[in-house]
Amino acid sequence: QVQLVESGGGLVQAGGSLRLSCAASGRTFSTYAMGWFRQAPGKEREFVAAFSWSGTVTRYADSVKGRFTISRDNAKNTVYLQMNSLKPEDTAVYYCAATTSRNSNNYYYTAGYDYWGQGTQVTVSS
Repeated sequence: QVQLVESGGGLVQAGGSLRLSCAASGRTFSTYAMGWFRQAPGKEREFVAAFSWSGTVTRYADSVKGRFTISRDNAKNTVYLQMNSLKPEDTAVYYCAATTSRNSNNYYYTAGYDYWGQGTQVTVSS
């Protein structure tokens, strides 16, 4: 079982960078795969990136490939989303999530995750 709290959101100009953090509680953090999702007003929550429990598999949405990087620090019980070259269309509330699934096919979908953070707002101005 894990509890998640996101931080690091804010306002940034197009082309800028932000790093989101997701702090997790629990002694078995390393056994969870972690994902990032985002939701813009009036739209469904969409997949952004995921990192497997083993650290050997990563997944990214096509819209963020080459710009965003997901990473995790098991010693700090934290997962990160480094966001570079931000665009106005990246504006959304960003959520981190955790799952015990070891099937990477599940990482793309909200239904594949067991635990969610409260979300953090990212706004990119043009």
